[in-house]
Amino acid sequence: MSKPLDENFSKIIRQIIQKSLFTERQIEIILKRKNLADYQFTISKGAFYRQVTQSKEKLIALCYSWILLKGLGVFTDEDIDVINRLSEQVSVIKNSDVFPEREKEVMFVIQELLNRTCEL
Repeated sequence: MSKPLDENFSKIIRQIIQKSLFTERQIEIILKRKNLADYQFTISKGAFYRQVTQSKEKLIALCYSWILLKGLGVFTDEDIDVINRLSEQVSVIKNSDVFPEREKEVMFVIQELLNRTCEL
């Protein structure tokens, strides 16, 4: 049996998921299917495979969006560098304990950088 959803991810990761296109369950499914985590699901096989399909469709749509925005010049190499650096930082903090008073600060920095990167 898997841990409750709110225990599988740190608070910062849960906040990032909430702002993403994916649900926590879909992220768990993606991680499981990519052999990056070993979650046990207490849902029917039919529901599980429906969510696998939904997750795959969202991943594909995300990649098409990324290709489109980069190809049209909306995202520059500098923008992609910022996003890559943010991703690396998330990778570092995903399993580490962040002091609660620092969580807001981390999310603020991420939000500010994304606001600048996505300025229209």
